[in-house]
Amino acid sequence: MAEIFEITDFSAPELDVYARLTENQLVNRADPENAMFIAESPMVIERALDAGCVPVSFLMERRHIEGKGRELIRRCGNVPVYAAGLEVLTELTGFHLTRGMLCAMRRPKLLSPEDICRGAGRLAVLENVMNPTNIGAIFRSAAALGMDGVLLTSQGSDPLYRRAIRVSMGTVFQVPWAYLPEDTGLTEFLHQFGFKTAAMALRQDTVSIADPRLLREKKLAVVLGTEGDGLAETTISRCDYTVKIPMSNGVDSLNVAAASAVAFYQLGRINSAGI
Repeated sequence: MAEIFEITDFSAPELDVYARLTENQLVNRADPENAMFIAESPMVIERALDAGCVPVSFLMERRHIEGKGRELIRRCGNVPVYAAGLEVLTELTGFHLTRGMLCAMRRPKLLSPEDICRGAGRLAVLENVMNPTNIGAIFRSAAALGMDGVLLTSQGSDPLYRRAIRVSMGTVFQVPWAYLPEDTGLTEFLHQFGFKTAAMALRQDTVSIADPRLLREKKLAVVLGTEGDGLAETTISRCDYTVKIPMSNGVDSLNVAAASAVAFYQLGRINSAGI
């Protein structure tokens, strides 16, 4: 049975994880066994628990203890629950809790990119995508539109940053992801596992996203680049395809998250008939 703690002392060290630690401090690279992340909202917390993430504590509105949080608390055994009214939680955290519930959790062990590649037919590959909001939106599209996994470069944003998790609606716990090895080129690594690579880029020497050759590929990795600059020229030159989304009304590009949704919808399918 969980023990409920009414918040009376904002300086309590048990609350540091919610109110005072930065994202980089939560990652705790010096002690990865004790690294944490924050899941926000009942749906996100539930998806994290379903994925096997280990809870450390809860912070929630008092009214949720016997409401939305009741089943989540029950699932977590004797994990401590810190509770107060919404106005107190807003003062503590410095922002309004739109769902009134947070859960600190241990970061899961990272998957290997090799394992993800072996079992996948369609992958999203993110080169240096920096904005956590975009990361979260891309994961949500990947989950909804047929991608089997996401691979990221280490220079990009962390999928377990609080905002990325929130924007993804917890799908970062449903789509397997891993970091690409730094000692091997992006395309070279993917080619080892039989993937053809499709660079999403604004160039003239491109094929349309509707090109039937893309659907005929049994294993295809959709490669998207950082906000603003897009993919590195060396990455584009090494990919098997350079793919462009046709535009209208003088619009020259889409935000990377919006482009990912279009690309995943069109390319996240395999034409098994080979037509």
